Amino acid sequence: MIAPDLRSGVERLGDMIAGASVIVPFTGAGISTESGIPDFRSPGGLWTRNRPIPFEEFVARQDARDEAWRRRFAMDDTFAAAQPGRGHRALAALYKAGKVPAIITQNIDNLHQASGFAAGDVVELHGNTTYARCIGCGKRHELDWVRQWFRRAGHAPHCTACDEPVKTATISFGQAMPVDEMRYASQLAQNCDLFLVIGSSLVVWPAAGIPMLAKESGAKLVIINNEPTEQDEIADLVIRHDIGETLGPFVGN
Repeated sequence: MIAPDLRSGVERLGDMIAGASVIVPFTGAGISTESGIPDFRSPGGLWTRNRPIPFEEFVARQDARDEAWRRRFAMDDTFAAAQPGRGHRALAALYKAGKVPAIITQNIDNLHQASGFAAGDVVELHGNTTYARCIGCGKRHELDWVRQWFRRAGHAPHCTACDEPVKTATISFGQAMPVDEMRYASQLAQNCDLFLVIGSSLVVWPAAGIPMLAKESGAKLVIINNEPTEQDEIADLVIRHDIGETLGPFVGN
């Protein structure tokens, strides 16, 4: 059902939240635009300005690794200034109230943790851009270390433990999805009675299959997104309005 207006959508959502025992949110880039982080696909989004660098290209070419890190450093001020928006805070309120056991996110910005979620309860399907990992041994490297290396050497770093390339701890196109996170996300989807999709276009697979799994497992499905998605027709409620305005009434409740 597509809500005819914001007010009726919020009222219906409130009833569904009140009646649910276990709620699992699934968030995409749209929830963070209020925090000043641009999304990927819309006009002016990150991918309209820069072609994504596939994982295979990152591994094979030093210039690709250098460009990937230049792009990340160019976003330093944006990520540093970002604070949780109304959507993040509303979900954190439901988490603190015991309604939400964990949150599934396609985002890499760490804003759910900043809003009050314990790190272990944020299932990051596409990783996290606030630190780096070696693609060989998996050793964690902090961004300050990467910046110092880049400034000193003039190129992207390699791991001090195994000499393999170091990249942000995010999942690039062509890179394998994290097995443990995908398994946990699937378990959450199969064991909730309300699944909230917030700010995701639901076009990136296999992550986009998780809301369908929740619906098939008996959960009510709500989609909150400015634009239509391919899964609107199976949703119990679709709200096509601003996420901050939609979830704002639930902040602190």
